[in-house]
Amino acid sequence: MRSLQDDFLKYQAKTTPHPLGIVVKKAKGSYITDTVGKKYLDFIAGVSACSLGHCHPKVVSAIRKQTKKYMHVMVYGEFAQEPAVDLSKELIELLPENHESIYLTNSGTEAIEGALKLAKRSTGRSELIGAYNSYHGSTHGALSLLGSEHQKIGYRPLLPNTRFIRFNDEEDLELISTKTAAVIIETIQGGAGFILPENDYLLKVKKRCEAVGALLILDEIQPGFGRTGRFFGFENFNVIPDIIVMGKGMGGGLPVGAFSASHELMRNFEEKPKLGHITTFGGNPVIAAASLATLRVIRDSKLMRDIPEKEALFRAELNHSKIKSINGMGLMLAPILENSDLANQVILKCIDRGLLLFWLLWEKKALRISPPLSISKKEIKKGCAIIRSVLDEI
Repeated sequence: MRSLQDDFLKYQAKTTPHPLGIVVKKAKGSYITDTVGKKYLDFIAGVSACSLGHCHPKVVSAIRKQTKKYMHVMVYGEFAQEPAVDLSKELIELLPENHESIYLTNSGTEAIEGALKLAKRSTGRSELIGAYNSYHGSTHGALSLLGSEHQKIGYRPLLPNTRFIRFNDEEDLELISTKTAAVIIETIQGGAGFILPENDYLLKVKKRCEAVGALLILDEIQPGFGRTGRFFGFENFNVIPDIIVMGKGMGGGLPVGAFSASHELMRNFEEKPKLGHITTFGGNPVIAAASLATLRVIRDSKLMRDIPEKEALFRAELNHSKIKSINGMGLMLAPILENSDLANQVILKCIDRGLLLFWLLWEKKALRISPPLSISKKEIKKGCAIIRSVLDEI
């Protein structure tokens, strides 16, 4: 008899030749359990997506309640549906004053696509500038602004009129010109190794954009929704972007994304032509209900207030001679090891011992640590002890 793992490998398209292949039976809180009963402490939260852990009761309750009322009824933007309206309203209350309108999508990457279109439509310009070693998704437009040629060379030609700047390099800001529609950068560079902006870099990018009439798009897909200890990551860096892109942890474990802007910008999708950006399932009421429940828990609980203490605990517990540094902030941390071989061994051995770690896209010496915001101090200590023991043995 074929196993579920066999069928997974046979029927479901893969993204690498050798996926981890854990066969999941259930997940609750900070743990995932496989079909033979082995429990994994989750230090990655579905790659920053399960912000409240797995199957948070308020998220599950919101989903159940909404499915008893209605699910999909109409394409995006035509009918007023309470979950999507309430989610948009309560998100706007958490955003800067110039962000007055929310466009709900099915993923962060889809929101990136919409944000890029909005910038081009609003400025009448075509040039888009990204950062080297960035990641915004794998769809055609997002891939065009991805900062690794190795990852996209097989898919060219991509969008024309794209160019790149070095993150945290002020000299490159001169490349932003009157031809530029928008600069899109991650608030904290994810795949590059959880790299923080330095010396008011984001503010300087924004000022350069203002000087030449370009827009600043900040990709908040990973740092948003409380992961840094503030609801949005950019709140730590004294900058207000023109367009904000969200996703991942926004859904409490379900697929969702959004981008926000002023009414003035967002109205450009309404005419010339009408239906300038459309989606069938964006703002789906069940997904919006889950996202709204997630937002309210993060906003109203002490989760964000506890994050600096949890970050400090991670840093203290990961004091080891083979860990050279720890990048990032909040619960978006990347211990940097001596080399990529060591990082690979640690990740795989930790998984074998019941601790889920993962890789970062471009920084091969890193361990990804992006657990649920709800992870307990006891769980942090337990997982870090496994990492230290593995490092001791290698």
